[in-house]
Amino acid sequence: MKTRREFLKAVPEVVLAAAGLTVLAKAAAKAAGVGGAEASDTMGRMVADLKRAMAKPADQRRWAMGIDLRKCIGCEACTVACRSENKTGPGVSYRPVLVENTGTFPEVKRTLTPKPCMHCEKPACLAACPEGAIKRTPDGIVYVNYAACKGVRACIPACPYEVPNFDDGGYFTDNTPAVQAYEKAAAYEMGVKLARNKDGKAPMGRTRKCTYCFHRLQSGTLPACTTTCIGHATFFGDLNDTDSLIFELSVSSRMRRLKESEGTRPTTFYLV
Repeated sequence: MKTRREFLKAVPEVVLAAAGLTVLAKAAAKAAGVGGAEASDTMGRMVADLKRAMAKPADQRRWAMGIDLRKCIGCEACTVACRSENKTGPGVSYRPVLVENTGTFPEVKRTLTPKPCMHCEKPACLAACPEGAIKRTPDGIVYVNYAACKGVRACIPACPYEVPNFDDGGYFTDNTPAVQAYEKAAAYEMGVKLARNKDGKAPMGRTRKCTYCFHRLQSGTLPACTTTCIGHATFFGDLNDTDSLIFELSVSSRMRRLKESEGTRPTTFYLV
């Protein structure tokens, strides 16, 4: 066992080693284009784009989200932020990150794909709902009208992207001494105050999905996944604004959309 004197002698070495790792981490982030002034400028530009978009009538803007797969590090900060923002229960995730491992060691590859709603211009879920509970706003947000949704779930198999989730009313802290208060806290999807209270009322017993954080947009704030992305891999804005960052990215040669053959015309796209 080390004496106190021997331990104190080792402290400067540990501090220097930690400092060295910090420098290396910052250098790696800079090399990958993550963080720093560039990231700050990008966020500032998106905020300015959002402000311009919100000054227009809804039918004159067209929301879209872009995700740079080269920058995604698989941290799932977006998933956690989305869950916190929308108060989703077990089995309901608006922003999962899909992980695919391919190859054989040592030649292996991991692909990370965040998957929010595609907010299609021709949504298959909307066409499949027998209750007419799925709607599309003039600016392109596809959402579930909880007041009309009966929990039929026809939209779930209809979506080619497997986006809709069913809220069965469970809590993460079920089968513990007490269900925690934060699980019953209200969310404000589509600007409506809703709490998960196991009273049979919405959003429990309904199909749920990403809304591009409609309620945040109305207050001039970007979606939660966009503002919390550690790799600065998520972009948002108005496709009808040719001066916006999202429009610039949408015409990039790297731009791809999932399952374009389905004819749904998704407004969420990827940079590969």
